[in-house]
Amino acid sequence: MRKIILAALLIGTATLSRADNHKNVVDYVSTLVGTQSKFELSTGNTYPAVALPWGMNFWVPQTGKMGDGWQYTYSADKIRGLKQTHQPSPWINDYGQFSVMPTVGTLFDENKRASWFSHKAETATPYYYSVYLADYDVTAEMTPTMRAAYMRFTYPETNEARLVVDAFDKGSYVKVIPAENKIIGYTTRNSGGVPSNFKNYFVMVFDRPFEFVSVVKDSIILDGTKEISCNHAGAIVGWKTKRHEQVKVKIASSFISHEQAERNLEELSGFNFDNTKTAARNQWNEVLGKIEVEDTDIDNL
Repeated sequence: MRKIILAALLIGTATLSRADNHKNVVDYVSTLVGTQSKFELSTGNTYPAVALPWGMNFWVPQTGKMGDGWQYTYSADKIRGLKQTHQPSPWINDYGQFSVMPTVGTLFDENKRASWFSHKAETATPYYYSVYLADYDVTAEMTPTMRAAYMRFTYPETNEARLVVDAFDKGSYVKVIPAENKIIGYTTRNSGGVPSNFKNYFVMVFDRPFEFVSVVKDSIILDGTKEISCNHAGAIVGWKTKRHEQVKVKIASSFISHEQAERNLEELSGFNFDNTKTAARNQWNEVLGKIEVEDTDIDNL
């Protein structure tokens, strides 16, 4: 994965000069470079990852179907979710993957919940991603730490503001804990090369109480229960929102246990969304600032 991300960063790095003084070199990076790929033709096979340098925690807008190695393609026009990924290559595919998706209305099926989007309303950088989901009039944003991510969703005025948690198929678990504004779970979905007891545990803590709760068993939305273990588990939580009201959630994961995921979530302790984004931006500038390009002719790069 590091080779893919580094290649995308280097290809997307435009001409720099000494005047930049390496302070804002991340602004020259386009993580969309190399994303116009498909099974029949590879033009990079990258995806617009949101992560810190050498982080454990990578997030990507998901345009491909669950299990599709081409999880984000530039030619797509719908987003199915914001997905945690560890994918090194579409040919190898992913492991330890799950997603979240803001909606208006109680939907779970990935085809039904998918929303139209435009690259004109999308911002993709190594440290921050934002997209306008046109079907729901929702803006989704995310920014990372090493083992966690901060997400912010701006909803319209509605009685059915929802957030879908999809732990994917092949064996998964989800539990909603309303008293703690929390969701925990795990996914086992992988493409081989993992131990027999493989799980990616996750924990999510929201900034407000849930006003709506349901869990999902193999695409069937269930009321009256808050915990499910099955082939394809999920959860849906929701609120009533005013126009431009924001819901925030901190998410962390671990390959060890839910307890370790909770410890990893402490990376966001004391941080709000904006200063998490600033810290991530500073880390990328520090790493990319070690590269100095003196030629002002971009054709020579």
